[in-house]
Amino acid sequence: MSCAYRGYSVGFEHWPLIFVAFKKIIVKLRSSILIIAAVIIIDQVLKIWIKTNYPLGPVTNILGLPWAKLYFIENEGMAWGWKLGGEWGKMLLTLFRLAAVIFGSWYLGRIVKQNYSRGFIICASLIYAGALGNLIDSLFYGLIFEESTYSHIAAIFPAHGYGSFLHGKVVDMLYFPMIHSTFPTWIPFIGGNEFEFFSPIFNIADASISIGVIALLLFQKRLLKKDHTEEPHTVTTSTGISDQAQVM
Repeated sequence: MSCAYRGYSVGFEHWPLIFVAFKKIIVKLRSSILIIAAVIIIDQVLKIWIKTNYPLGPVTNILGLPWAKLYFIENEGMAWGWKLGGEWGKMLLTLFRLAAVIFGSWYLGRIVKQNYSRGFIICASLIYAGALGNLIDSLFYGLIFEESTYSHIAAIFPAHGYGSFLHGKVVDMLYFPMIHSTFPTWIPFIGGNEFEFFSPIFNIADASISIGVIALLLFQKRLLKKDHTEEPHTVTTSTGISDQAQVM
């Protein structure tokens, strides 16, 4: 027996194979959703806790380690504190992030449907989650928070926020100044100058993006491939079976 759908005839004997393929897509998509949800929840909980409990500046050491700190800052623009043309630049940057997240939603569905490796889907999910986490700040934080300063702790859901829709600041707090030293004097131009490793202050969303990108760069040959697991094929024939058939 078979059923027809949009001009295609599908035998009922093929439904188990279709179900297995569909189940694989659901399992991979479920893993992606769980990763995205976990990153967003951890990222936003930490940001809201920092912003509603501390003013800008140093907060505390992590696990008492001198090189692992929570240090509250707000990023008005791109990574590394770069800005893009004032308020209009900030709005354009937020709209760019929004477009990237919309594209990422489509792309995640596409790579799952095309049966890419689970590792690649996980990396794409981490990058997507990080972009979405920072987009939430840019879209809504100006509306739902007071201004944070070095002497004032912001309240959440005030009568008036510090900014408007699309003009929120991204909250950063993870700081790992592992090495403080100076460049050797024999190095031209920078010899004798102080340097610090690792100097950027970032957040969970930034870390999620970095992990996804670095993993793709290091393991791209293994990750950027499709799962070509072969499925058993059902072969049908109209040849009759007879006792008189010759055996060669």
